[in-house]
Amino acid sequence: MRDGYGREIRYLRLSVTERCNLRCRYCMPPEGVCKKRREEMLTEDEMIGAVEAAAGLGFRKLRITGGEPLIKKNILSLCRRAAAVKGIEELCVTTNGLLLPELAAGLRAAGVRRVNVSLDTLDPDKYAFMTRGGALEQALRGLEAALSAGFERVKVNAVLIGGFNEDEIGALGELTLRYPVDVRFIELMPMYGGGDFGREAYLPCGAVLERFPQARAQPEDGGVARLYRLPEAMGSIGLISAVSAHFCGLCSRIRLTADGKLKPCLHSGEEFPIKGLEPEEVREQFRRAVVAKPRCHEELSFRRRSRAGRSMNRIGG
Repeated sequence: MRDGYGREIRYLRLSVTERCNLRCRYCMPPEGVCKKRREEMLTEDEMIGAVEAAAGLGFRKLRITGGEPLIKKNILSLCRRAAAVKGIEELCVTTNGLLLPELAAGLRAAGVRRVNVSLDTLDPDKYAFMTRGGALEQALRGLEAALSAGFERVKVNAVLIGGFNEDEIGALGELTLRYPVDVRFIELMPMYGGGDFGREAYLPCGAVLERFPQARAQPEDGGVARLYRLPEAMGSIGLISAVSAHFCGLCSRIRLTADGKLKPCLHSGEEFPIKGLEPEEVREQFRRAVVAKPRCHEELSFRRRSRAGRSMNRIGG
C-alpha cells in the first residue's frame, strides 16, 4: 500500500505484550505497567488475523516487539504462525536478550530471520541502574545465544544518552570488530512518560562519528539508519537520528499495540482499534491507518515531547 505522500507501507511492528522483565528508565515507569484484563488484549488468533490482513494489503516485513516479547508463553507459536502467513517475507524480533539463551534456537526454528538485542551499556553497574535491576551478564549471554542460533542477522540497539553512555560509544561500536553484529545507535526520544532526563541526555548521532572518524559510509540497505563501517569490522554501525534529523520521508511502518490499536505514527496519539473486529473490518482499519499516516511528526526536543500518548512499552519498541 501507499500512503497519501507516496511512501510504500510494507512494514508492521506488532507488540505482543506491554509487560517486561526489566524497567528501563526511558521506556516504562518503575512500578511497571498496570495489568489489563486478558479480554482487553489481543489474543494469539487476533494477532495472526491482523498479520494476515496486513500481508493481504502488501505488508511484507513483520517485527515482533513488546514490552519484552519473549516473556509471552506462546511466543514460539506466535512466531511460527506469523512466519507461515502468505506474503510475510521477513520475520524479526526485538528483545532485551535475557531469555535468548533458552529461546534463541526455538525462535530460529519457528522462522525468525533476524534478531535485535537492546544493549545500551557494557558496564554492569550502569546496566543495573538503567534497567532498574537487570544483569548485564545475562544480556550478554543472550547476545551470544543469538549469534550461535544461526539468525541471518543480529543487531545491537544502543540508545544514546548523554551523561550515561557517551563514554561507551567506542566500546559499543567496537562490538562490530569482535562479533558479526551490526550496532545501531538510536537517539533518545522525548517520549510521553519517558523518565527524568535532562537536556544533556539528548545526544545527537554526530557524536558517534566524532568518536569514529575512520568509519566509512556504506550504501543504504532500505532501512532508516545511515550506515558506516570500521576498517576490518564484521558488521556495520548505524545511526538512527530520530530527533536531530528525522527520517519520516523513509518511514514504511505501521504499529499495532498489544491492546489492538493501529498507530500510523509513533509520535501521534491517533489510533485505530481492531480488537474484536471481523477480518474485513480489520483490513479496513489498516487502510484507514495508512491513509492517516502524517507526512512528518511534529518537532521533537527536550521541550517538545512526543504526542504518542503512551510510554514506549505500551506502543512497541
